[in-house]
Amino acid sequence: MSRCATVSRSLDEPVSGTAATATTWLLLEQPGPWGVKALTSSHLAPALGRAVETAAAGTGVRVALIRRPGRHADPGTATLRQVYVGHTVPGNVWLHSATTRDPQRLLGLDFAALGAGDPRSFDAALGGRPHRGDPLALVCTNGKRDACCALLGRPLAAELAASGVHGVWEVTHLGGHRFSPTVLVLPYGYAYGRAEAHTVKEALRGIQEGRVVVEGCRGSSAWERPGQAAELAVRSTAAEYTAGTLSVVRTEGRAPRWEVTVTHTDGRCWRVTVAQGASLPPRPESCGATVLGSPARMDVVAVHELRTAALAS
Repeated sequence: MSRCATVSRSLDEPVSGTAATATTWLLLEQPGPWGVKALTSSHLAPALGRAVETAAAGTGVRVALIRRPGRHADPGTATLRQVYVGHTVPGNVWLHSATTRDPQRLLGLDFAALGAGDPRSFDAALGGRPHRGDPLALVCTNGKRDACCALLGRPLAAELAASGVHGVWEVTHLGGHRFSPTVLVLPYGYAYGRAEAHTVKEALRGIQEGRVVVEGCRGSSAWERPGQAAELAVRSTAAEYTAGTLSVVRTEGRAPRWEVTVTHTDGRCWRVTVAQGASLPPRPESCGATVLGSPARMDVVAVHELRTAALAS
């Protein structure tokens, strides 16, 4: 049976509007093997993993484990761990980092505040501070969730690290196995599908220069999926690639059709019509799927620029 990523690529399934949704990402370093549900099936204490999952539920915070690229022999318990938290909503984008020997400190976080864009509990609980290093490239590599993530993601992570790219980590889950290799770039939270090394390098270079690369982009995790597709369509239509300038301020309607309002920091405004379609013919949505599916796709039907953002109110 063909791998899910191979089938998706051969059918030219669009990637726009397929990113995981999270206003804030919390990342904890956990070396060694990962299971299907890594927070409770790794060397991280399962009780802690369940407690963190429970605390994050419904807050906009998505929790994932990360590890350095390379071989992952069983090293036992990690001593000093890297921790990141990043907020992705334009107007308040930030990335903070810390190290800890005691991951139980994550239970001291105010997850609701983190999801809303307030990093103070992270800094207080973990001694965190604004991250001054390179942006992060998180490559999904968890083969226990889907074989394509390991077969395609791990070589990409290794290639990026070997070529001197800083900020590269393997990550447990970004969603969308069939778009492997999948990559998330922080702090702005744009996800990429069918990523190649040159695309990731350009995306990281773009973030350092304050711009967004739309090639292979699945969308920003700050928005729900119709908003992801709408924002990318506005960027392409208006040739507006500066990071942090566009916001999804309103999404009206429900599946299968939405009217999405996207505004610019300079006052411009667009009304974008997004329709939900079904990807045909049916295909495996993951390598472990026992039946074929027709995953939802976000199709941009129209992009209309309004004269000012005030017209959208």
